[in-house]
Amino acid sequence: MQCGIDRGIRDRLAHFSKFEGKTVIRTHRRDYLKFKEAARKLVKERIAHFNKFYNFKFNRIAIRNQKTLWGSCSGDGNLNFNYALVKIRPDLADYVIVHEMCHLWHFDHSRDFWELVSRTVPDYKRKRKDLRETVFV
Repeated sequence: MQCGIDRGIRDRLAHFSKFEGKTVIRTHRRDYLKFKEAARKLVKERIAHFNKFYNFKFNRIAIRNQKTLWGSCSGDGNLNFNYALVKIRPDLADYVIVHEMCHLWHFDHSRDFWELVSRTVPDYKRKRKDLRETVFV
């Protein structure tokens, strides 16, 4: 019996060691319902701010509870964002918002796309790296 408990503890420690040095975002439906409107407000405000520079046309903004994506842009010009943007650093949320906005112009990750992102987020490479150190659980 003792051996089984020790193995269970070792398994849990091994599981959590995967997250060492990373920012962990817990996502639950209740959090989504709690933070959805705050995320919508944040996204709309930041899009209005950045769109003074970009002047992009878009259709709809949606706030979603996603497990792997921070945002997306559809071919129809719809912008989708993870509600968890309100749980990360504001500069990283800005990067995600600008990234998806720039897909309205360049629907790829070409050199021209990154040049467009860099106009308002010059340190986008660092922010992209920091964002990759954030995991959903």
